[in-house]
Amino acid sequence: MPRGFDQPLYILPFDHRGSFESGMFGWHGDLDAEQTAKIAAAKQVIYDGFKQAIASGVEVAKAGLLVDEQFGAAILHDAAAQGFHTACPAEKSGQAEFDFEYGDDFPAHIEAFHPTFCKVLVRYNPESDPALNRRQSGRLRTLSNYLAKAGRSLFMFELLVPAEPKQLEKVKGDKNAYDRELRPELMVRTITELQNAGVEPDVWKIEGLDRAEDCERIVAAARREGRNKVSCIVLGRGENEQKVLEWLTTAASVDGFIGFAVGRTDFWGPLVAWRDGKSSRQVAVNAIASRYEEFVTLFENARTASPRTA
Repeated sequence: MPRGFDQPLYILPFDHRGSFESGMFGWHGDLDAEQTAKIAAAKQVIYDGFKQAIASGVEVAKAGLLVDEQFGAAILHDAAAQGFHTACPAEKSGQAEFDFEYGDDFPAHIEAFHPTFCKVLVRYNPESDPALNRRQSGRLRTLSNYLAKAGRSLFMFELLVPAEPKQLEKVKGDKNAYDRELRPELMVRTITELQNAGVEPDVWKIEGLDRAEDCERIVAAARREGRNKVSCIVLGRGENEQKVLEWLTTAASVDGFIGFAVGRTDFWGPLVAWRDGKSSRQVAVNAIASRYEEFVTLFENARTASPRTA
């Protein structure tokens, strides 16, 4: 059984690698030292926003960040020293099929940081290629078993369920209809399949859902058969702020959703303005801190107001 984690958890994720290289800076191919340092400096802006939010009143025990080793090693060490929850990705960035960033050496990279959570991002659709799903679940089981045996870092699983062509045909190509009508059930099936394959996350990082009853079904799957401390957090998926606020409000109303991981919606706009010289570094830090605080306040208020939460 997974150890689980059922305390409030408000993650600021900025473990993006490929999207920073190409999307933020327009770079492709291998980076030189100057380019690497520039991305690391941008991530430090986000981290400073996170720390400012803590100084402004976000509780340390509930706050966490997700950043990669490649550009954020110094941040991971500093955050751990300050007592923040940390998460570090194990997957190769931007791949359709899950694989380890550092191959068979993945344990050494986890132990170099001892993050609170080892995180994976996985694209898995139960109606996709069975051989692909078997390969992915096999690698994920290896990681799950390692984390359970090592006993240091918990397992955070970011689940994306991209639509198969035949599934989109059912909703006439409407991706919003897919998200609303088909994806919730596919997520439940995926969670069950992975558990049955020996993959045991402590926290599931879930794409936003429009209906509280769908959130309840996800929690029921995550906690089935004695997995009572396993919990879910909702991710932002780079959506506009209004949509993210709706997803946070819905998730917060359901017992078993303990928080969120909202990144690009928080930091992308302020970072772009700073990159382009349209605002100062401190303005970007202030904006990132303010948005993170807004998300925390909204989630906590929605949770307090909901009859679904204890």
